[in-house]
Amino acid sequence: MPEIVETTVYRLDELSEGAKEKARVWYRQGAFDHDWFEFVFDDFERVCEILGVRLRTRAVPLYGGGTRQKPCIFFSGFWSQGDGASYEGNYSHAKGAARNIRDYAPKDGELHRIADALQAIQRRNFYQLHATISHRGRYCHEYSMAISVGRVSPVYQDMTAEAEDDVTEALRDLARWLYRRLEREYEYQTSDEVVDETIVANDYTFTASGRRFG
Repeated sequence: MPEIVETTVYRLDELSEGAKEKARVWYRQGAFDHDWFEFVFDDFERVCEILGVRLRTRAVPLYGGGTRQKPCIFFSGFWSQGDGASYEGNYSHAKGAARNIRDYAPKDGELHRIADALQAIQRRNFYQLHATISHRGRYCHEYSMAISVGRVSPVYQDMTAEAEDDVTEALRDLARWLYRRLEREYEYQTSDEVVDETIVANDYTFTASGRRFG
């Protein structure tokens, strides 16, 4: 015989502190499955454009069929060995990058430093340096990027002695910058304050112990 079982359910603000924490754990583990990093990726794409990095793209399938192009940006995180961020693309001098990045991100000293470093090494090589950036291995961090630096000179002039190392390090610093942005965004999105706001906005209900109901 079927039975009717009655259960009292609660909104988040009606739970005890211990039950609230259990509700937050449920959200972080099960409901936090959206692409929370898309805003950071969009920002990174714009930063790359300003600095002269043209990100490689790859085709990804759409739910309704077909494909769309997404930039080759990768990350894993956040507290394990091998975590980090990487990207694929091509770099060459972008005129006015140091000024333009300050207009775009006036308070980001690290981006200013990266832009200045790239501009300085380009100046010493008559703005003829270029680089190819590709991903290698199964990890996603700055050292999983293979970076090949060259110079396009009409008189076949070699790069200055430090050019390859300086360009490589600046491009790796850009991957480090991206990872820190992702880490900060994740910490914000999973903070108690934001998690509580999301649970309340979605009108989720729980049992007295904090277990998700329904």
